[in-house]
Amino acid sequence: MSHKYIRENKNSYVIVKSSRNYGKFDTIDDAVFIRDELESNNWNLEGIDEIYKLNDNYIVVKVIDDRIHILARCRTPPSKKTIDGLYKKRLRNPNNSKYGLNISRVFDTFVIKKRIAGDDYIFGYYDTLEDAEFVRNFLMDNDWDVTRFNEIEYDEESGKYMAVDVVDDRVYVLKSSESEINIVNARQDFLNKISKHRLGLANHDYLGELTDKLPELEEKYSLKVQDDNWSLKDTANPLDDIIFKLTPFQQSVFDAINHSTFGEIKQKLIRYKSKNFNKKIERNIDELMELGLVEKRGEFFEKRNV
Repeated sequence: MSHKYIRENKNSYVIVKSSRNYGKFDTIDDAVFIRDELESNNWNLEGIDEIYKLNDNYIVVKVIDDRIHILARCRTPPSKKTIDGLYKKRLRNPNNSKYGLNISRVFDTFVIKKRIAGDDYIFGYYDTLEDAEFVRNFLMDNDWDVTRFNEIEYDEESGKYMAVDVVDDRVYVLKSSESEINIVNARQDFLNKISKHRLGLANHDYLGELTDKLPELEEKYSLKVQDDNWSLKDTANPLDDIIFKLTPFQQSVFDAINHSTFGEIKQKLIRYKSKNFNKKIERNIDELMELGLVEKRGEFFEKRNV
């Protein structure tokens, strides 16, 4: 078996001719097979087919960025729909990374970010990878145009309906469901979720961008927030009742306050240090002050007696 034009690396085999890379393959048999196909087509990539019979399998082949990729092996000839799905999957995750292109994870939140003309743009934050993948895939299929979303989309890959809204070029998944979605109910739940975050009853940091926009969203949806807020009536210790409902980080910030400067609070929370650490602490202090649990006296923050 001739290995001409095939360069062996540590874990792969690369077809190279005249300094041009035609593709990287996991096995020598795959590399030899594709090399022979290239030679029979005078090294013309346009002559490469999508399906080949190799031994007892059918291999799915695609030319992506002027290089040949084997996308899958099938025991029976794959359909056009299967081939298109495999092609899209490879485009979304060409390096077989954990989340694919444009998706990263920050703590428990999935972020879609893309660099355009030298600048990084964030398209959204999501509680689940499934929601993030749906939005990323839709944007990739539609040239990253956020105006293409309908209020309800059907995701064929997950088999779910997705209620979507775009606010200031951020894409929000209001709800996902295997059954059809009532858009009014989805919007109502979304408004309530934002309100609960604002009040500290839930922790969705990315919704902080929308807390000041609640009146606009209520007008847009022709709906009003319906909060099941706490009641301080008949409570022996109202402070305990409120503290019980704080988010974990709010509780940590509250516990760190004891006639403390911002620097002292920050030092006590240093184990939670992350990107935008100062802003995160400031935001949580502001929320505790809104709840009436904390007040500022000069440079010092104090717990209030409720």
